[in-house]
Amino acid sequence: MTRVLDVLEAFLSLHGHTYLRLDGATRVDARQPLVDRFNADARVFAFILSTRSGGVGLNLTGADSVVFYDSDWNPSMDAQAQDRCHRIGQTRDVHVFRLVTAATVEENILRKAQQKRALGHLAIEDGHFTTASLRADCLAELLGAPAARGVAPAELEG
Repeated sequence: MTRVLDVLEAFLSLHGHTYLRLDGATRVDARQPLVDRFNADARVFAFILSTRSGGVGLNLTGADSVVFYDSDWNPSMDAQAQDRCHRIGQTRDVHVFRLVTAATVEENILRKAQQKRALGHLAIEDGHFTTASLRADCLAELLGAPAARGVAPAELEG
C-alpha cells in the first residue's frame, strides 16, 4: 500500500503540510526518532504510515486522529494500529475515520472484517458462543455463500 502513501505524500507536500512517513522501507533504527519527533513537534501536521509497518509497537500520543485508507482482512491489525494513539500519556480525545469506497472489494473487506470481529467477540471475549447462536444465514454470509450475498446461482454459471 505504499502507492497510496506516495499519493498522500504528494498531497501533503502540495498543500505545504509538514509530515513524517513510516513504511516497510523505513530502517528499524530510524523508526523511534520519527515517532519521537512526531510526538514532540506540534508543527508536524501528519504522520503517514502503513498499518502493517506502523501498527505495532509505536506510541503515537501526539496524534488525535487516525484515518484508515485501507482495511486489513484481519480486523486485529486495524485495531492494533488504532491503539497506537490510545496509549498512556494521551491527553486528547482520539477520532478515527475510515475511508471506504462504496460498491468495491474494499467495502466487502470491511464487511468481512466486521463479521470476523463480531464472531471473535462472541466466541472469545464473551464466551457465549454456541452453534445455536450462529444462524445458518449468518454463517453462509461469513463463508461467502453466493445466496447469502443476494447472488442467484444462475448468475454464477456463465
